[in-house]
Amino acid sequence: MTSKQRAYLRGLANNLGPIFQVGKLGVTPEITEAISDALEARELIKINVLKNCLYEPKDICHVLSERTRSNIVQQIGRKIVLYRQSKDNQHINLPK
Repeated sequence: MTSKQRAYLRGLANNLGPIFQVGKLGVTPEITEAISDALEARELIKINVLKNCLYEPKDICHVLSERTRSNIVQQIGRKIVLYRQSKDNQHINLPK
């Protein structure tokens, strides 16, 4: 993913609210599967890491990216934005 594409996705993510919260249990298989399903449906999602989480948001970001095979758009503070192109429901056209 190029920096231009990442910047475009960051702009789209500004208007999104977090649809998932990662709490004290961290990244469980259930939340990983739910995030993967949401990425297939929406392509771009925002995740909030709660303060009671035992793990650092940076670590959670990388684990989620690996497990869901998605791209990290940004991670600022406790907010994570992930992108994965949908196989069936593609509606975000990235700039070249």
